[in-house]
Amino acid sequence: MKRNQFIFAIIIIYISVFGIEKIQSQVVDNHMIHGKVAIEWQELKSNVQISISTGEVESIEIQKGKGSVDDGEFHPHTNESIRLLVAYKLNRENIDGAIMHVDKDESPFSFFITNVDVEIPIYAPELGVVVLTEYDTRSYGDIEKLIAGKGLNTNIEIWEKSPEESYLSAASKTKSQIAPTLLGVSRDFRVFNYDERTEGAATFSIKPTYSSHPMEFTDLNMNHVAYAFAYGRGISVASDLNRSLEEGWYPIRKSQMLDGEVEYESTAFVSLEKSPLVKENIRGTDYLVAAKYSAGSMLTPQQQEEFDGKKENELHREEETVLYHQVKATNLGSTPRYAWFKTIKPGTAWWVSLKYEFKSDSGFSIYPNKKVFAISKLDDEPLHKEEIAVLLQPGETRTLEFYLPHSPISNDRAKKLYEVDFDKKKDECLAFWKNSISQGASIHVPEERINNMINAGLVHLDLITYGIEPDATLAPTIGVYSPIGTESSPIIQFYASMGWLDIAKRSVNFFLDKQREDGFIQNFNGYMVETGAALYTMGEYYRYSNDTNWLKFRKDKILKSSQYLLEWRAKNKQDSLKGKGYGMISGKVADPDDHYFQYMLNGYGYLGLKRVAEMMQDIDSKKARKLAKEAALWKQDIRDAFFKTISLSPLVPLKDGTWIPSAAPWAGGLGMRSLNLKGENFWSHGTFMTADALLGPLYLVFCEVLQPEEKATKWLLDYHSDLLFKENTAPSQPYYSRHDFIEAKLGLTKPFLKMYYNSFSGLADRETLTFWEHVFEASHHKTHEEAWFLMQTRWMLYMEKDTETLELLKLIPRSWMDDGKKIILNDVQSYFGKLNVVAESSLDEGWIEASISGEFKDMPKTVTIRLPHPNHKLPKKVEGGVFDPENETVTIKNFSGSSSIKLSY
Repeated sequence: MKRNQFIFAIIIIYISVFGIEKIQSQVVDNHMIHGKVAIEWQELKSNVQISISTGEVESIEIQKGKGSVDDGEFHPHTNESIRLLVAYKLNRENIDGAIMHVDKDESPFSFFITNVDVEIPIYAPELGVVVLTEYDTRSYGDIEKLIAGKGLNTNIEIWEKSPEESYLSAASKTKSQIAPTLLGVSRDFRVFNYDERTEGAATFSIKPTYSSHPMEFTDLNMNHVAYAFAYGRGISVASDLNRSLEEGWYPIRKSQMLDGEVEYESTAFVSLEKSPLVKENIRGTDYLVAAKYSAGSMLTPQQQEEFDGKKENELHREEETVLYHQVKATNLGSTPRYAWFKTIKPGTAWWVSLKYEFKSDSGFSIYPNKKVFAISKLDDEPLHKEEIAVLLQPGETRTLEFYLPHSPISNDRAKKLYEVDFDKKKDECLAFWKNSISQGASIHVPEERINNMINAGLVHLDLITYGIEPDATLAPTIGVYSPIGTESSPIIQFYASMGWLDIAKRSVNFFLDKQREDGFIQNFNGYMVETGAALYTMGEYYRYSNDTNWLKFRKDKILKSSQYLLEWRAKNKQDSLKGKGYGMISGKVADPDDHYFQYMLNGYGYLGLKRVAEMMQDIDSKKARKLAKEAALWKQDIRDAFFKTISLSPLVPLKDGTWIPSAAPWAGGLGMRSLNLKGENFWSHGTFMTADALLGPLYLVFCEVLQPEEKATKWLLDYHSDLLFKENTAPSQPYYSRHDFIEAKLGLTKPFLKMYYNSFSGLADRETLTFWEHVFEASHHKTHEEAWFLMQTRWMLYMEKDTETLELLKLIPRSWMDDGKKIILNDVQSYFGKLNVVAESSLDEGWIEASISGEFKDMPKTVTIRLPHPNHKLPKKVEGGVFDPENETVTIKNFSGSSSIKLSY
């Protein structure tokens, strides 16, 4: 046995008898703890200062190497291995949060004193250092060999070696969540929430709302208008209800329920009361009114006055939107069976008793104010009883229909509505949505679920982007919430990606039209991040459109918001804030009331300013140069603060046995907030990870402060993946985490696909494709989450690497190139212009081929396309470009506007 191994064995025996505190020489003296740790560098070139966050360093002893200690600072005399023994004392009450800071010119770091362990030392090869207990005489090299011999891997490494994730593999592990279905027509904030989750009431329910605001009938003392209905024998131990959308994704909700031998098939959709549902008949809702009727909306006094003047006109319209509902009951048995129906009534539970009258002669349901709230029919005749049992002969079908106006209507209007044919209205509704979705680009991928989710997603975004047609400002709401500069951003970007540039432009105008007098942009719940995020989104819109007319028209407002950011930043250019927020802005970025120098806040501020400078190059080069210079200075201040934070935040362990630096979510912080350094209580939104995983330093990469290839980015990605995520998916509200962007940029296909499939399989309704905001079923029809899913899909298929390079199919699943599979991108919009791609596999014939073309306003110099063989085979012949076998990518240099590629096997 070697000498060091013998000594280590003795140490372990000693621990078992006397405990770890003896090994660390920790002695309690008058509530103070005295102890020692050993720090050994593989190579040390710079001076070292050591301090403790909640205590003091008593002495520094040189155990290996040459150097000197002067006034608590160590000076190495040679560039060689150095080992220091550091004696410390600290208050016993602060032992858990005691951090030792090792400050030096290169690679400073920190660690929890309580993390120093004799069995598992702190081994940080990225920094070339190991931290040991006092009596552990093993060297850096000994620890390096020990850890390497274990053959451990980080999660990223494990995923890279594992089979690719798929929907089926992800869905077997994630929650299957049922969400209410939102039904309505484009631009109109009069919508209906159709909910199968009975919540103890044992009925289906429908809630008409103005955007997300509950309907109120003050004259009837009804504050939250809702309706219930039922069919079948009732709730049972077995559930045979299956739900879907028309043709997989159109907003026509369908269901099938087998109740014994009787099958019930329901269909529900929303159309207009009187007029045909065509684009020309869609008026929409004023954007300011729609935003105000969405949760969390903020208006200035002037905006409130404008809202007050518009409100009544938007609430009381000559034509209602109507939910048309049909249930067909069919006897599949060989003997007569009964079917049961209960038409719609006020309230969501059987015990709710509200005043209304059901008219058996007309099938009208009427409130005491004589307004009709529903029309019910059985087999095209007035329903004569509110609850009814009908005997079905074998093979016989009976049909119940009810029509529910968004607001109750007069008896005369109800008589006309009664005459409306359900099937004609349904065909009209389907044609309307088919026509709507056909405008612009189309995407086809060889996975039906993803195809349906792309199309349904675009409809879901469009459904709750409110405004007056055909050309007024739009409010890109995000589920139940009003527009937010951050959360509306992916919605607008996906509109632009699909060639809906006019809708994208009208949506970004929302943030300029609601801009405050001083240039501040704030629309939701006190969030202070919106100004930078909105400017960034405007820059993204301009990248797609090069719309100089819009830019000239909006220039003054855009510059006003830019100046607001600069003045806000200038307030904190104080020497006392060096390394703690100098030149940065502070405030809350989301629901947690954290008014700090947050990296997400400053990242978006910098990125917004950078995009404005980019836009201004086309119309005001002098202003562009000035803003670009200011943006660069801001970026440097953020980077200075971030790397100071890295040095102060404790090292954290990875699954491969190494330790790496971590980072606080804001400048001046002392590490990840989830490590509870100060004994705070900040559990929120169902997780400890909110500040770190959802709102933390990953935004610096997304916001272009850090580059994806930087060492610090790798640290962030590794410890997030190992410590904060499950199945590479962030907790609670996973689409707030920006590791998706980093993995996309780095081409980490397997980790990306793990995140992609686990995120949506656990958050979106698997039958109706509606996204929740949170994994714990809070806030349905959340289009922010859905839009990031759509943008992730866009990145899988095409993504701009820089101003000269376009990357195609970089992250697609390998299975999408199985024999006979095809990917089609038709007129999708990129920064370079319109793009068309067809990739097709015919492995039985021995080839995969692709064609690329487009209408490019700025021609990419280089195009890459990844065409992975399902069985990892390499081609014998490559036509059309240079093949890189490591990443299965063909590179086309000096791209001329069109290209054909063929891989032969």
